[in-house]
Amino acid sequence: MTFKTRFAPSPTGPLHLGHAYSALVAHDMAIAHGGTFLLRIEDIDRARARPEWETQIFDDLAWLGVRWPEPVMRQSQRQQAYNQALDTLWARGLLFACTCNRRDIFAAAQAPQEGAPLIGPDGIVYPGTCRTLHTSAQAQTPRPKNVALRLDMAAAVQALQADQSARPLLEFSETGSGPNGETGQIDVHYDTLAETVGDVVLARRDMGTSYHLSVVLDDAEQGITHVVRGRDLFDATQIHVVLQGLLGLPKPVYHHHALIRDQAGKRLAKRDDARAIRKYRDDGCTPDDIRRMIGL
Repeated sequence: MTFKTRFAPSPTGPLHLGHAYSALVAHDMAIAHGGTFLLRIEDIDRARARPEWETQIFDDLAWLGVRWPEPVMRQSQRQQAYNQALDTLWARGLLFACTCNRRDIFAAAQAPQEGAPLIGPDGIVYPGTCRTLHTSAQAQTPRPKNVALRLDMAAAVQALQADQSARPLLEFSETGSGPNGETGQIDVHYDTLAETVGDVVLARRDMGTSYHLSVVLDDAEQGITHVVRGRDLFDATQIHVVLQGLLGLPKPVYHHHALIRDQAGKRLAKRDDARAIRKYRDDGCTPDDIRRMIGL
C-alpha cells in the first residue's frame, strides 16, 4: 500500500505558520517514504468558504515547495457520499434529530443537578435532551433532511460490542504524540465514550454533514494511510475510530504534531493575520526562512 498523507485546509481565511508546519510535515513524510501527498479542500462551510482564499492556499503552498497531484478533492462535491453514510447510520437506529442550539446545550449542561459542564473533544458533552425523544421505530422512517443529526454514542457502543469481530476496546496507532505525550498503540475504551465524548453532531442543519463524518469518509476514499494533524485534534480521533468501526472503513495511522504558538503560548488561528504566510512573503521571507521559523 502506498504511503499517503494529506493536508486539508478550509478556504475561510489565510494560511498561517501553523498551517505551513502541518502541510510541510505531511509533505516531507510522504516524500521520505516514497509516497504521495494529497491536498484536500474542506469547504463544507459554504457560508464562510471563499474562492479567493482557496486560490491563495494553492499559491502559498506552491511557494513553500509543496506539490500535489490533481484533481483536488473538495468536500462540497462529496455530499452524496455523506448522505449514504448518514442513511446507513439512521437505518441502524444510531442517529437522532436534534433541535437544540448552543444556548440550550449550555443551559442543560450546567443545570444544578449536572454540575459544571463536561468538555469533550467536540465541545460541551451533549446532555441528551433530544436523544430521550428518539424511538427505535424512527429508524424505519426516511432520514429527516435539513436538521441536525447526532450520533447516539451509547447505541453506537452497543453496536460495536455486538460485532463479533470487535475487541473489548478500540485503538489507534499514534506515531506522533498526544497532548500528554501519548504515543504507540492508543486504547479507546468503550465504557467511557458516552460520558466523556457524548452524542456528537454528524450532520449540521446548514451543511448536511460535519467535520467528523466528512474527514473519516474522505480519508477512506483517498486511501490516506497516515493522518498528519495538530495535537488539538488528538482527542477527536476516538470519534473517528468509532465511525470507522461503524461504517467498516480502514483505520489509518495517526501522527499528531505540536502546535505553532505565539509568544503568549496561544496556538495560531486564522484570525492571526500578522502571521499569515502571505505577509511573510510580502516582507521578503523565503520558504527556507519559514522552515527555520517553525523548526523544520
